[in-house]
Amino acid sequence: MKIAEGVARGLEYLHEKANPPMIYRDLKPSKILLDESFNAKLSDFGFAKLGPTGGKTHVSYPVIGTYGYCAPEYAATGQLSTMSDIYSFGVVLLEIITGRRIIDNSRPSEEQNLIAWAQPLFKDKKKFHLMADPLLEEDYPVKALYQVLAVAAMCLQEEATKRPLITDVVAALEYLSMNKS
Repeated sequence: MKIAEGVARGLEYLHEKANPPMIYRDLKPSKILLDESFNAKLSDFGFAKLGPTGGKTHVSYPVIGTYGYCAPEYAATGQLSTMSDIYSFGVVLLEIITGRRIIDNSRPSEEQNLIAWAQPLFKDKKKFHLMADPLLEEDYPVKALYQVLAVAAMCLQEEATKRPLITDVVAALEYLSMNKS
């Protein structure tokens, strides 16, 4: 949770505090650096773009990024917004929770795409335990698993307008990091 919270705080800075706001545009695990205390820092801003200003909701750019992490609306239209970063964050968060990669061709075909595998599980609370990283050996607070999966599911909404603001994501992860219940 500490790593996820650190990544969310980095996006929060770019989206809410930078002037003008910035869209990271290619969030994925290989762009997250960790220090010896597991504090997360975003790196490689080569694809970052200035965000929409003047009341605009998006900016348009040719689609680039890594398959699986790219928000559906950006992939389809080239319209980029801070909500595109929220989707990518949801993918990374789901990878952290499950211990799986977004695309894993070594798995059975129905499990190769993490999002496609997880979407039906998000709809059944009784199956949430299937999404916990098996390396945790079921040693985690169940309530916290439910809460962090809810955050991931919100970030992964197909429709960008239904995704949470990064400040709300940070608040939820901060709460989960402090409360080990």
